[in-house]
Amino acid sequence: PAMASAGGSDPERPHPKPFLIGVSGGTASGKSTVCEKIMELLGQNEVEQRQRKVLILSQDSFYKVLTAEQQAKALKGQYNFDHPDAFDNDLMHSTLKNIVEGKTVEVPTYDFVTHSRLAETTVVYPADVVLFEGILVFYNQDIRDMFHLRLFVDTDSDVRLSRRVLRDMKRGRDLEQILTQYTTFVKPAFEEFCLPTKKYADVIIPRGVDNMVAINLIVQHIQDILNGDICKWQRGAMNGHGRTYKRPFPEPTESSSVLAAGKRSHLESSSRPH
Repeated sequence: PAMASAGGSDPERPHPKPFLIGVSGGTASGKSTVCEKIMELLGQNEVEQRQRKVLILSQDSFYKVLTAEQQAKALKGQYNFDHPDAFDNDLMHSTLKNIVEGKTVEVPTYDFVTHSRLAETTVVYPADVVLFEGILVFYNQDIRDMFHLRLFVDTDSDVRLSRRVLRDMKRGRDLEQILTQYTTFVKPAFEEFCLPTKKYADVIIPRGVDNMVAINLIVQHIQDILNGDICKWQRGAMNGHGRTYKRPFPEPTESSSVLAAGKRSHLESSSRPH
């Protein structure tokens, strides 16, 4: 059954309203690696889970519970996990809404070997900055509009395919099945659903985690947010929504147009399926 997110209270710690960062990009582009590098550079990896100021969540936690028929297809590599309908968007939205409101939530745990949602959940405590990564985090407008900053990890498609093949083979999957799934579902879904959302990104990161110039800029931005040394500006200049957004980047000039408001600046895992 679908699990409702919990909006419990934690009396031991004040609840900040976090700065929500969306991190999108194609399969195996390195989204979670970029997020992990950001955590590492901020020194958050050494911090006890409950006390972390920055945390990472994955859209992959919100895959729908499959029917028996869908489960059988998934085990044969015939289920499209890259389609927007594969995700429990209502649960994702309500969970993010509670996170933005500074509440403690429970996030589903998904098993990518058996393609099923596990009984145990992960408790996520309030944080100052939340990185939410996934292939389609910008696809749904209600969810997209919740982000204060949107990053898109832009990695060469051949690099992504080779990473995907190596990762799935380590999970014991057959090479032919991996390639068939990629050409049947993954690549077409990327071109139809993920790539068009690149236009919503505030910052585009070519080469992913290899692009340390971009990652260091983002880390500096997050440090400024955590330190409170930030000015406010209106995202409304870009997308028509009058929400305030905090931005330490220099004011746009001829020489700094890379970071100019309203322009997409060109600034990459592990066990994730995407």
